[in-house]
Formats: sequence, structure tokens, C-alpha cells
Amino acid sequence: MIKIRRMTKEDIPAAVEIERVCFSQPWSEKVYSATLLLPFAHYYVAQEESGNIVGTCGVKLILGEGEIGNVAVLPAYRGRGIARQLMERMLTDAGQESAEAFTLEVRAGNVPAIRLYESFGFRQEGIRKRFYRDPEEDALILWKR
Repeated sequence: MIKIRRMTKEDIPAAVEIERVCFSQPWSEKVYSATLLLPFAHYYVAQEESGNIVGTCGVKLILGEGEIGNVAVLPAYRGRGIARQLMERMLTDAGQESAEAFTLEVRAGNVPAIRLYESFGFRQEGIRKRFYRDPEEDALILWKR
């Protein structure tokens, strides 16, 4: 059983480890610590009953729009609907705070993530050429309006 809850400062080391495993340019503890202090930033974790943190996601809400970042699930836990649960909770909470539109960037080759986002109504509206490094890849800019 997975529980989705708001991230706390105690979750930062686990979030950093998930970033390290999932992303070529992971956030540091310093970046997470600063982000969690922002009143408009809402970050979440997926936690097993054992207490292990296996996924994270976050959104920054500014003037009715949400910028989604850091959607990540440890590889051993993918395919179980955890990213969907994280997204559902995040979008529901953000909607209750009057967010009407959401955007995110995703690697052009990350087909599972693109399919997940499209299932929530996100659509491609742009491309950032060579946005990602290690390996170099375009980012698709998706919006849900």
C-alpha cells in the first residue's frame, strides 16, 4: 500500500536519492530545502507502509498556473500506478488552490511519462531543443488548460 502525502524536510535525503537515480541532473539537498520553504511550492512523496519513500513530485503555483517538476518513481516501483497517484493528489490539491492550468517539461523519448501526462489531459505546445543533458535530448513542453 502506498500513501501519498506532502513532503517534509525529513524526506529530503530520500528525495535527493530518488533524483540521483532517476535524473541526469538531480536536485541537491540545498535546492530541495530552499524549495520547500517557498509558500507556493507543494511537493509530495509516495511512501510505502514500511516508511520507504519511493516517489516524489511537486508543483509551483503562480497566478493560477502550476509548473510541475520532479515527477519521479524509483525504477523498481514503476508500472504500479505510483506516478499516477502522485499526479492525482498534486493536481487535486492545486485545483483546490485555484490553479487552472498546468505545464511541465518531459524528455521527448520518455514515452511512458508522456502517456501518463496525456491521460491527465496534457497536450504538447512546444519543444525546447537540446534541453536535457546526459544524454542530450529535446524537452516537450506540455500544458493542461
